[in-house]
Amino acid sequence: MLQTVRSRRGMVVAPHHLAARAGARVLEEGGNAIEAMVAAASTIAVAYPHMNALGGDNFWLIHAPGRDVVGIDACGAAAGKADLAFYAGHDSIPERGPLAALTVAGAVSGWQEALTVSRSDWGGTLPLTRLLEEAAFLAEDGIAVTRTQAANTAGKLAELKDAPGFAETYLDAGAPPREGDRLRQPRLAETLRRLGRTGLDDFYCGGLAQAIAADLSRAGSPLALADLERHQALRVAPLTATVAGHRLYNMPPPTQGLASLMLLGIYARLGIAEAEGFDFVHGLVEATKRAFRVRDRHVTDPAYMDADPASFLEDAALDAMAADIDPARALPWPEASAKGDTVWLGAIDGEGRAVSFIQSIYWEFGSGTVLDETGITWQNRGVSFSLDPGHHNVLKPFRRPFHTIQPALAQLPDGRVMVYGTMGGEGQPQTQAMLFARHVLHGQDLQEAVSAPRWLLGRTWGAAATSLRIEDRIDPAVIAALRKAGHEIEMVGPFDEVMGHAGALVWHPDGLMEGAADPRSDGQVAAF
Repeated sequence: MLQTVRSRRGMVVAPHHLAARAGARVLEEGGNAIEAMVAAASTIAVAYPHMNALGGDNFWLIHAPGRDVVGIDACGAAAGKADLAFYAGHDSIPERGPLAALTVAGAVSGWQEALTVSRSDWGGTLPLTRLLEEAAFLAEDGIAVTRTQAANTAGKLAELKDAPGFAETYLDAGAPPREGDRLRQPRLAETLRRLGRTGLDDFYCGGLAQAIAADLSRAGSPLALADLERHQALRVAPLTATVAGHRLYNMPPPTQGLASLMLLGIYARLGIAEAEGFDFVHGLVEATKRAFRVRDRHVTDPAYMDADPASFLEDAALDAMAADIDPARALPWPEASAKGDTVWLGAIDGEGRAVSFIQSIYWEFGSGTVLDETGITWQNRGVSFSLDPGHHNVLKPFRRPFHTIQPALAQLPDGRVMVYGTMGGEGQPQTQAMLFARHVLHGQDLQEAVSAPRWLLGRTWGAAATSLRIEDRIDPAVIAALRKAGHEIEMVGPFDEVMGHAGALVWHPDGLMEGAADPRSDGQVAAF
């Protein structure tokens, strides 16, 4: 059984052990938490290619003692050519292939903006070549294919095999790889080395950008060089809320960070005394439904929103939503839902500086389109746009897509700082709430809180089910009570990957660090 990891000098958690190790090595060499995260983020883009890539997006929450929390929004917008006329004849945006590759990849710009914070505010000095070194080596030398990559390649083969470049990159003579097979990505290795030599901005407005744009055009994507050139990561003020005396942070729209904060704000008002019983599960599920109603009606590119997201975090709004919950009966469901593939990582350095980070290509392998020259897999985040002219998230050129991904961070009144998160589409706000409620509100050990049985309301990982799926380790008496209350339940395995890959780190004022990795993943906590 996994135990909470403790140390005092530095700590990184990631859903793949090689990424955690890469980040920890940077800390050991005197790097800071941001530098460690860039090393870990680039490495996991190689080691977990079905969940994230250089062709995706990312978001950051950055904490330093005595400073305001910094948010970085590295979400790419739709192409200038991507409008309703471009997709004429389609009822919806194609889910795979080059037409699904319609938004700029912001991930590399997020690394760049975070390193600007590192150098200007934290005195970071490690060269970019060092930070990308492990990722480039692994791309060249090869990684061992994980069980989750093998399973997702096989499970989604029919819809991915014809995407440009997919078969050549991820299949073995047309067949899905087996767990443990060696996957080499030499073109991606050269791209990483080139970024180390020329700088991360080369991805958007240099020779590398020109190669990327040419590859996208040949594949049939609407993205052009001008779209890459106009992109930049945004430094933003995080959304924040006080929950039971604790200060919580998450990302503003276009992410669903609002739903995560609302969910915990509603739950904390229900007066539930302990975790794991009927009241705990029912309360969090019903809070999820109220938060998702707001998210699905209002959250989109903030330039197009009709409401101030902070207004939904005011006491009166949260009080009303909590009062709407029947403690004995379930609200009928489902409503709209989404799926996604993502990685969450956390890092803390010896100065108590902490990073909560999330990186995604949306669905498994994103659009499935792999660029010829650079070996970059491109996301399909833009399929979240609607082609209905009356929809609140209708596709428009340069509009930013709705994002399920969002990292979480909390500052506790006793001085502790907690970074936590997960992958998993609709499951992200729910799992974040479970982790925080179990560890902070109800006092569970950190690893126990991550390992404990989870549930999921809505869809994720491409599944069509919208019922309340629950891991079968939960007390049968609780399951019976939930069914009696009107919850439509589907039992799943004891450590089911549908529940996502979560993790958490906690820094204490005396310098102690605690970390927990998800037994559902290939990850670990790397500490020294």
